[in-house]
Amino acid sequence: MVLRALAAAGVATSLFGWSASGAGAATPRPPDRIVVDSVAANGTGCPQGTAAVAVSPDGSAFSVTYSNYLAQVGPGSAPADSRKNCQLDLAVHVPGGLTYAIVSTQYNGFASLAPGASGTQRASYHLQGNAATSKTHNFAGGFTGDWQTTDTVPVAALVFAPCGQESNLDINTELQVDPGTSSPGATSFLGMDSTNGTVKTVYHVALKKCQ
Repeated sequence: MVLRALAAAGVATSLFGWSASGAGAATPRPPDRIVVDSVAANGTGCPQGTAAVAVSPDGSAFSVTYSNYLAQVGPGSAPADSRKNCQLDLAVHVPGGLTYAIVSTQYNGFASLAPGASGTQRASYHLQGNAATSKTHNFAGGFTGDWQTTDTVPVAALVFAPCGQESNLDINTELQVDPGTSSPGATSFLGMDSTNGTVKTVYHVALKKCQ
């Protein structure tokens, strides 16, 4: 449905390329692709070396994989453990004459919330030169299992990066757990995590011609 609406509005789903920053010769930028030149991750939910970015084979999305992103309350937990966050700063190169916008985001994880506890997942992104956009999802206690949330931006509300300039994309995610009325001896947690220690957060994007 989203892709049909984008096509009707003259917006094309993007082609991605990937060029990691670092020592050595720079990877040439494909002229017809968005290229993520570099990524910096910072936050209690993504300590150094625990977040990685990859581009989908069909070029319609990029994903962020976390291996140590968990908010928790209960015995043995420190007060700071109840809230974790991760801020990603992506340097994005866009082909000449085009601009891009985030169309939808998908988050996946695992939770174990005792009766009376609650969890919250927040996400926001900020395209340089535009206001930030944010979404919040709440989880009630008495739940154990996988979770998934999807935020979709209506075509009319898409926020495109400014034309004619390199624009960084800042993505901030947050997980929070509140013990509420749960038993003092109960442990509750909410994580962007899985049994093998990784889970992907996927961001779908769209391209359009600059006017």
